[in-house]
Amino acid sequence: MEDKYRVAIITLSDKGFEGKREDLSGPAIEEYLDQSAFFVTDRKILPDDRQMIEKELIRLCDEAKVDLILTTGGTGFSMRDVTPEATMAVAHRNAPGIAEAIRALSLKVTKRAMLSRAVSVIRGKTLIINLPGSPKAVRECMEFIMDTIVHGMDILTGRDRECGGGYAHR
Repeated sequence: MEDKYRVAIITLSDKGFEGKREDLSGPAIEEYLDQSAFFVTDRKILPDDRQMIEKELIRLCDEAKVDLILTTGGTGFSMRDVTPEATMAVAHRNAPGIAEAIRALSLKVTKRAMLSRAVSVIRGKTLIINLPGSPKAVRECMEFIMDTIVHGMDILTGRDRECGGGYAHR
């Protein structure tokens, strides 16, 4: 297990938290993760409550010391959608390229992707990525980003110190 990245998955949904809706996105994330590289240590459903989300993100980063947190849901325009704000509030550094890449991919599928407010950040040595709320979108995004995320995790955690591979210097 030591060579695997420790991952936490958080589904943000009032109805899911109340047991009124089955969580399909959290399991879709876990199903997609390469079991040879990742080990899911935590999986939770939380309501769209900013304080609760911030508290759990901090706990997972600072106490549980997970390497990667993947959230699903809570990134739209509803007043209850506070995942991006909670994520930014706990961030030490921004990692905007990941969320930008997800939106760029998603725009090829639906114009509604422009309504996503998802973010990606780093707290300490933990990468936090907000994913969409639908299982279909989660699978599409995971397929698109995960090989590059593994490389980013290698750099962030010090397993690899070279970040220039594959980049054509000008």
